[in-house]
Amino acid sequence: MIKSKSWKWEIVDENNAKCWRNPAIESYYLINRWKQQDKNKFLDLGCGLGRHSILFAGNGFTTWAFDLSAYAVTRTKEWAKTEELAINCTVGDMLQLPYDDSQFDCILCRNVISHSDTEGVKKILEEIFRVMRPRGECYVTLGSKNAWGFHQSWPVVDENTKIRVENGPENGIPHFYADINLIEKLFKKFEIISVQHINEFINDNELHSVGWHWHILFCKH
Repeated sequence: MIKSKSWKWEIVDENNAKCWRNPAIESYYLINRWKQQDKNKFLDLGCGLGRHSILFAGNGFTTWAFDLSAYAVTRTKEWAKTEELAINCTVGDMLQLPYDDSQFDCILCRNVISHSDTEGVKKILEEIFRVMRPRGECYVTLGSKNAWGFHQSWPVVDENTKIRVENGPENGIPHFYADINLIEKLFKKFEIISVQHINEFINDNELHSVGWHWHILFCKH
């Protein structure tokens, strides 16, 4: 299993990337869904600069923020203090989560667990299963084998994983890519509620794709 490596969030922060401070669109749907289900204990797994931790805490969820980057966790703490929100912030590795069994009702893990190899992703999903309560739900995104990155001549780790080589916060970080058959195998311990295959675009003076991703909502039996 490849060693975990964090994003260089200090680069993102210096560039004031608004997209990493604004919550993803689906997070608003998840807030509404999970409130209707009386879910409250929320884990932002791979919190980055804190955009989803702040959103969920501000909407009444008891919130834990977790990231491998100490820089990102510090920024999340500072933001939470400014907003006068109580968020439990922790630096650590997803391969071994520092939480009790069945601790969380709901988990959001956006563009995070793909930053490992195949064996790492399997281990992370085992940890997610462990810390989820029965009927707890989790929303994750995974890189798709339709993505541009999967077809680059980057160093190969295994049949599903490459090491990204480029200037920027992701340089040297493993990227795992899946297809629908692999997703079915990876999530066989869970009940899959929905799967979407999305080519995301951003408008940076002109529209351009930021890549294909799988969006998966699932629950623990």
